[in-house]
Amino acid sequence: QVHLVESGGGLIQHGGSLRLSCAASGHTFSSYAMGWFRQAPGKEREFVANINWSGSTTYYADSVKGRFTISRDNAKNTVYLQMNGLKPEDTAVYYCAAATAKYSGALPGEYDYWGQGTQVTVSS
Repeated sequence: QVHLVESGGGLIQHGGSLRLSCAASGHTFSSYAMGWFRQAPGKEREFVANINWSGSTTYYADSVKGRFTISRDNAKNTVYLQMNGLKPEDTAVYYCAAATAKYSGALPGEYDYWGQGTQVTVSS
């Protein structure tokens, strides 16, 4: 069992930056791929970024490529999402997720554990 807790969300102005963190419990974090997803009101949950077990491979949605960076610190059991150049359309609840595999994709069904989410609101 893996317990995930996100933090770092908040209200930010257009063009600003935030860093989200996701702290994981358990001894197996370093063997799991991790992902970030987001869900805006009235919309489906959408993929943002993922990172493989070692941090050597990352993948981003086109909508955030070049603005967001996913990283992980296996010694701290934590995955991060650095968000720069935020836009109002980035407003959503952001979720981190863990896949019990070394690599993962962009589909929510590939992930086995989810955090409770953290709200990010970008004002125009």
